[in-house]
Amino acid sequence: MDWDKLRIFHAVAEAGSFTHAGETLNLSQSAVSRQISALEESLRAPLFHRHARGLILTEQGEVLFQTVREVFAKLTAAEARLAENRDRPTGLLRVTTTVAFGSVWLAPRAREFLDLYPDIRLEMLVDDEELDLSMREADCAIRMHSSKQPDLVQRHLLSVHIHVFASPAYLEKHGTPKNAADLDRHRIIVYGEDSHPPFPGINWLLESGASEGHKREPVLRLNNVYGILRAVENGLGLAAFPDYMAHESDKIVQVLPALEGPTFEAYFVYPEEMRNSKRISVFRDFLVKKVSDTQF
Repeated sequence: MDWDKLRIFHAVAEAGSFTHAGETLNLSQSAVSRQISALEESLRAPLFHRHARGLILTEQGEVLFQTVREVFAKLTAAEARLAENRDRPTGLLRVTTTVAFGSVWLAPRAREFLDLYPDIRLEMLVDDEELDLSMREADCAIRMHSSKQPDLVQRHLLSVHIHVFASPAYLEKHGTPKNAADLDRHRIIVYGEDSHPPFPGINWLLESGASEGHKREPVLRLNNVYGILRAVENGLGLAAFPDYMAHESDKIVQVLPALEGPTFEAYFVYPEEMRNSKRISVFRDFLVKKVSDTQF
């Protein structure tokens, strides 16, 4: 199979149309179409269903796309490893983690890391939905659970503890709860129901210590933990946060210190094929040191 045609096929499958693929490849729509037709002829199999709304992979096309996608991912990894200087880590490092950890804890420390390693370009992908490291959607991840995938390497970072926090202004206006049952009379902010939560049991505060027959209704649901932090800082209500988030804010205080939510473990994770990457190793060591320097 002709490599140039496979490259064009990959672009078309990703874009879903000849026109958009052509824009990416700097080729005309007709040139892209001719290359795909030639590839289909050489394989003696149709790769796309042509529709007015765009292109859909055939069964044969899907098989080829999965293979080509894996090859491109491995080539990208090889290119990154070859680009790294033997004595100095360099190149793009794509890190994915949850919105909370990425926005509140990791982003403020990015400058220090890049000052230490100026030849690294850092790209942070914060999302409560996990990206697929094996398909190289990112180079490494900070995840709030251990991985079961055999092709991923993981290093324990920290144990995450959850407590209840509010702003001094809110407590002055609404009073400070003395026990979990008092939360029945307070304004509670929780994570959105229809979203993918960054850790299980995230809305435990709606039930902890609730009076029998009483259903707590949140004053606000928000599908972004950093957004919840900002709402709490501005006095809207109480919320439960990981201690690492509270450590980064001087606008909230802990209430009900004996009341603790679900505890979970955070890990630094990367593909086995990236084990010898200097960018990965220096970033891992940086994270381990910064976590150990911080008292959560």
